[in-house]
Amino acid sequence: MNYTKEEIFLLGEDYRKELIEDTLPFWLPSCLDLEYDGYLTCRDRDGTLLDDDKSVWQQGRFAWLMATLYNTMEPRDQWLEASASGIRFLRAHCFDHEGRMFFQTTRQGKPLRKRRYFFSECFATMAYAAYAKASGDGEIGSEARSLLDRCLEYYRNPGLLEPKFTDVRPVKSIGIPMILLNVVQQVRETIGLEEAEDLIDEFIEEIRDDFIKSELECVMEQVGVNGAIIDHFDGLTLNPGHAIECAWFILHEASMRGEDQLLELGCQMLDWMWQRGWDSEYGGLFYFTHLHDRPVQEYWHDMKFWWPHNEAEIATLLAYKLTGEASYAERHQQVRQYSRDTFHDKDHGEWFGYVHRDGRLSSTIKGNLWKGPFHLPRMHWYCWSILQNIKR
Repeated sequence: MNYTKEEIFLLGEDYRKELIEDTLPFWLPSCLDLEYDGYLTCRDRDGTLLDDDKSVWQQGRFAWLMATLYNTMEPRDQWLEASASGIRFLRAHCFDHEGRMFFQTTRQGKPLRKRRYFFSECFATMAYAAYAKASGDGEIGSEARSLLDRCLEYYRNPGLLEPKFTDVRPVKSIGIPMILLNVVQQVRETIGLEEAEDLIDEFIEEIRDDFIKSELECVMEQVGVNGAIIDHFDGLTLNPGHAIECAWFILHEASMRGEDQLLELGCQMLDWMWQRGWDSEYGGLFYFTHLHDRPVQEYWHDMKFWWPHNEAEIATLLAYKLTGEASYAERHQQVRQYSRDTFHDKDHGEWFGYVHRDGRLSSTIKGNLWKGPFHLPRMHWYCWSILQNIKR
């Protein structure tokens, strides 16, 4: 099937309505911490606060989202102030004396935990850049650039951060180049970045050379430092949702440049990992699969999480926009229907995060240190934006 002109228009309206009338009202204004700034995102089904600790990831992610909606959809004062609240909390509480960022703080901003990677810095970079554009604050823009430089330093010098593993079996994850790819895209599209294309080429080259295995029709999640497959549990475990997210970052770049090679690469990644990840019996994407279709170590491997389905909606719709191939429209319709039947909370809005393989609800939680107002509203916003100018 292909989407008709009328269906494309209606779908775009649906995505905007889901964002404005269903997802955002769950978070705004209740998640805003009016006393200490930032966001309280640990929420039960009806929005009840479960824990007032703050995820630094969610501070950066939601500040980015609010500023991005202000910049691209509608300049609402509520959205700009919501973004400013997260920026204030990040600047005041989320950095140590050496400039490293924390992963978790108390409500008041007292540090609780760091992680061995620099994703807090990545999300803060995106937030600072988007807010700088929305507010016209040049100082925040400069801080965004400084944060990006720090992220690039960590990327090029992995020894600067405490390693997760010993050097007996050195490994690297696709998460670092793929997240940096999107961070640079966001900085380019908000405050500008002269060297953006060169950096993006560098990240895509690493992904293509080390993580994409054409002979196996697979995107690896973790490989040796030289791209070799590691014949152990961690090295053979695949994350289809993560790979599909990476695919749409590359497809986005293809749409910006009009390059057929990037389009082919992104579509290949999407096709391979959809085939490996889609559950033909119950529908939805498995969380983990095995390179050789053998048992996976993680006991939650066959659960369905909300965010891979957000990424799959974006990837399939973007692939359809760029290729016009009916198969992508069919997959988009398939994952869209499955997701709303399975994750959407018709009583309180937003989506549940976690279900069992057969679609039974695992938890009523709507927000924790990992789940918050990011993947779902980003999907609504990005799909809406795709449909504003899709070829028809």
